[in-house]
Amino acid sequence: MQSVLSIAGSDPTGGAGLQADLQVFHAHGVHGAAVPTALTIQDGLRIGRVLPVFPSVLLEQLRATLDVLRPNAIKIGMLATDDIVRNVLLSLARFPEIPVVIDPILAASDGSALLEKRAYPALRDLIQGRRILTPNWPEAEILVDASLPRRKDGEAAARELLLDLNLDAVLLKGGHLEGDCDDLLVYRKSADSSSDSSNNDAEIVCEWLPGKRLPGPPVHGTGCALSAAIAAGLAQGQSIPDAVVQARRFVRRAIENAQTLGNGARILAFQ
Repeated sequence: MQSVLSIAGSDPTGGAGLQADLQVFHAHGVHGAAVPTALTIQDGLRIGRVLPVFPSVLLEQLRATLDVLRPNAIKIGMLATDDIVRNVLLSLARFPEIPVVIDPILAASDGSALLEKRAYPALRDLIQGRRILTPNWPEAEILVDASLPRRKDGEAAARELLLDLNLDAVLLKGGHLEGDCDDLLVYRKSADSSSDSSNNDAEIVCEWLPGKRLPGPPVHGTGCALSAAIAAGLAQGQSIPDAVVQARRFVRRAIENAQTLGNGARILAFQ
């Protein structure tokens, strides 16, 4: 059985973070492993506190897990601190062949910071040369240090990230756009079937993926589930475009089946 490792924060509601990732992996028929970067106190609507894991403990967990499991793909989510980012980078240096999906979680939907700003340079080092980056619109603005008021600005930013960070693909999520929530997939044509992010001359494809906004309040954890589903697809040998398409379809079904918690928060339901 293929396996996927999630390196992310813990969400006690199970709606996002490691807990959601493991549910996604199970739904895709792959073995899920998890190394927590932080404990969070949250209720699906807002985050109260973030307690980062000791960097040395994180390093030990990663060494043990990677040596034994050798996952077919890795998904990286919330990292919290500069030390954690650097230890993840150190741990993955021994496994350049494993495809990595990075969801650059910089802040929660309520505005709470989930990565200290001094970690941004190390985050760029961690992103360098990975399989796919999945920022939302505000995260992309931070990563390129520019406002992106129009869709064509998003296209330019995604292409810039792809080239500057030597990525195979960038999926710019459009949930923050006005109207329909179309996503933008920018990828190297060579990444259709295999990873070759060193080939800067490869044809770059820019494709808008249509998405209708569903009625109702926002649903917690959609970005986490999307990146986890992409990682599961890559672990099973899918190309980047195919993994993204199946992941978007999977998350849409989970949104359609979303459940409401006692405080009104909505979480994905994987059926």
